[in-house]
Amino acid sequence: MGPIDSTNWFKRGRLVEQFGQQNNSSITEMGPLAGITVVDLSSVVVGPTCTLTLADHGAEVIKVEAPEGDLMRTLGGGARNPGMTGKFMNFNRNKRSICVNLKTEEGLFLLKKVLAKADVLVTNMRLGALQKLGLDYASLKAMNPQLIYCQILAFGRGGTYFNRPAYDTVIQSSAGVSATFEKSSGEPRFVPLVMGDHITGLVSAQTIGFALFRRTRTKVGELIEIPMFETMAAFVLREHMGNMTFEPGIGPIGDARVLDKNNRPVKTADGYISISPNTNAQAFAFFDAIGRPELKVDPRFDNVTNRTKNSVEYYEIRSSSLGSKTSAEWIEIFERIDIPCMRYNSLEDLLEDPHIQSVNFLQQTVHPSEGLIREIGLTNKFSGGNRQGFTPAPRLGENTIEILQEFGASEQEIEQALATSAIVQHRQST
Repeated sequence: MGPIDSTNWFKRGRLVEQFGQQNNSSITEMGPLAGITVVDLSSVVVGPTCTLTLADHGAEVIKVEAPEGDLMRTLGGGARNPGMTGKFMNFNRNKRSICVNLKTEEGLFLLKKVLAKADVLVTNMRLGALQKLGLDYASLKAMNPQLIYCQILAFGRGGTYFNRPAYDTVIQSSAGVSATFEKSSGEPRFVPLVMGDHITGLVSAQTIGFALFRRTRTKVGELIEIPMFETMAAFVLREHMGNMTFEPGIGPIGDARVLDKNNRPVKTADGYISISPNTNAQAFAFFDAIGRPELKVDPRFDNVTNRTKNSVEYYEIRSSSLGSKTSAEWIEIFERIDIPCMRYNSLEDLLEDPHIQSVNFLQQTVHPSEGLIREIGLTNKFSGGNRQGFTPAPRLGENTIEILQEFGASEQEIEQALATSAIVQHRQST
């Protein structure tokens, strides 16, 4: 619909002409992105992470799915019903699903009706496919000059690897994430979560926010390109380039403290805890607590600079000094002397963590088809108000007809598209 400036065509009764007929309390319950319409032409994790972030903060997200549905509907693990895995639901709440066969002229025509009025498009489809469908930025800009078009790429345009396909593991390996494991443990590995997808998705949402802010002043949209490889390479190198920042380099690449093999949860008598005594006051208190007060005047450890230079020895002392007491006993000691520490949580423990419970982080809701589920709460708060309440992740094509009606499709166009399977109203995916 472009910027909210004169007419609001929303059906759902939440916004009316720049909120003019809404009172302040109802506006604050919508979230900071209320009134922004996002078309989500993405799948799996990276794009849905971006659009989930936008949706959780009030944007109206329309998830466009092919007849076979988002791959996470089946690849996402266990499910009570086909096409509704827990992982899919975690990435796709607060969205509505429109099921369109973009290989048909009717389906493509109807999707363009939606895009002509949207604020934002998010896609991780490859550029060649988008151009073939007439869904590239130049084509859509001609019909909607206010569109913010976010293209999530594997590798940046103009680079050696541009237009290669990639998944998260490919990016972790090529962007140096796996190399950090090799430096610390001798073997390259993947972080056992799709970290590149998560981070790139969040960066994409952040960048869309910047573009929307600029559009309030310029009144025109723009193309945003977010490459996963460069995004993750930037994260790795900001952390580890260090000595190689200088020309010529003044030492080996990599933060030795972070890469140390003993930079990990510390074994206690009955489990593990994490502990991080970094300042002089914290380190000296730690030496006292473990019965090694002489280390406070040891020239290897008597200040931050020396402990950094001798991080291997320092981490070795930390990792081998807590076996005489239980985790609870050490935590009580370290909390009393103001050393940052926390108990180690297994994945199962995390669900029952007392802080997680006290801040209502996991909330029970009832999904219309999946029954009782747990939703992950918002982790950031706005004094001006957060979006209130969640809508459950949609079944495939659940909202196809209502969305097309909202965007001006005629009854005849919808009936014809249904008859030719150019669009699909809700059915369980297989």
